[in-house]
Amino acid sequence: MQRYIDQQLIAGIVTLVARRGRVVHFERFGLQDIEAHRPVELDTIFRIYSMTKPITSVALMMLYERGLFHLNDPVSKFIPEFKKVKVFATEGELADLTREITIRDLLTHTAGLSYGDEEDFPVDELYGQADLFSAGITLEEMVHRLTDLPLVHQPGEVWRYSVATDVVGYLVEVISDMPFADFLDEKILQPLGMKDTAFFVPPAKIERFAEVYGQTEKGPLEVVDVATAGDYSETVRLHSGGQGLVSTAADYLRFAQMVLNKGELDGVRLLGPRTVELMTTNHLPPALLPIAMGEEQMPGFGFGLGFSVLIDAAQAGVMASVGTHGWGGWASTNSWIDPQEQLIGVLMLQYIPSDTYPIREGFRTLVYQALID
Repeated sequence: MQRYIDQQLIAGIVTLVARRGRVVHFERFGLQDIEAHRPVELDTIFRIYSMTKPITSVALMMLYERGLFHLNDPVSKFIPEFKKVKVFATEGELADLTREITIRDLLTHTAGLSYGDEEDFPVDELYGQADLFSAGITLEEMVHRLTDLPLVHQPGEVWRYSVATDVVGYLVEVISDMPFADFLDEKILQPLGMKDTAFFVPPAKIERFAEVYGQTEKGPLEVVDVATAGDYSETVRLHSGGQGLVSTAADYLRFAQMVLNKGELDGVRLLGPRTVELMTTNHLPPALLPIAMGEEQMPGFGFGLGFSVLIDAAQAGVMASVGTHGWGGWASTNSWIDPQEQLIGVLMLQYIPSDTYPIREGFRTLVYQALID
């Protein structure tokens, strides 16, 4: 980790490892703000982007446990506008759904939705025009804009990373009859003691909020504007279930430890053990494997309900146990949970895009090579 700092590739990093319920490594490297020469601290706050997704998925599955929906229910049961969506066939032509999008499709990224990040694809172009992540709209408005757009493919036919988890967040809001942000705060974040995890950074904590860096014309380590889910102030209206939260390494460890403990932490139970097992099991049939992020394939990994799941370590080329699950974020944050080793890794930094350096893979290798029992 220090080598990335010394070579001026990354500004600052926090690494955290826990095994068998005990923190065994917690270190910081570099700066959270280069210009201000402010060092990274163990409680530095990071934009976790897509590491929001597992938390949002847990929120929805808490409602699943109450019998308020079934995984194979059509999404239109709760958001009627999804009944009208069409599927892109060819330029200028749309096809009817062969079947409706289910809640399982949303949780497994097989709904036919997109992220709008492939500019040469007509549907993604429409996503850009819809301005789904405008800071001035609400989650409800975002989802309603989404239902006016065609799907990239028929539900269940392809694994495609997408805004599906934002729809999951809105489902939480509809089914629970609570604002999504309030549900997360009252049902997950406060009970787990995740005191620095939220959709905004209050003034009292702003000095702990890390800058985001990336490649620009000026060089490889420059501040970039990446507040796609709002400006992280108290005025943010779009509470993105797919990418909106900020957090600290210690906070995210508490969430991950709850998952590793099969739904419980320090006497607080959010989910039953069988529900966690269902979420962290691969739900994708062989025809949808390997999954891919754009053109980058992820051999050896399947996907559960909000988590990637390692199904073949040799194919994946990683040191980890089959069944290891987790996810990462756009600014290079990452976390994984290995039930066989009773092991959790949390990597926090702020560099975009996340595939610039193999730092996630390097961190995982460093952790596993250190295991001697």
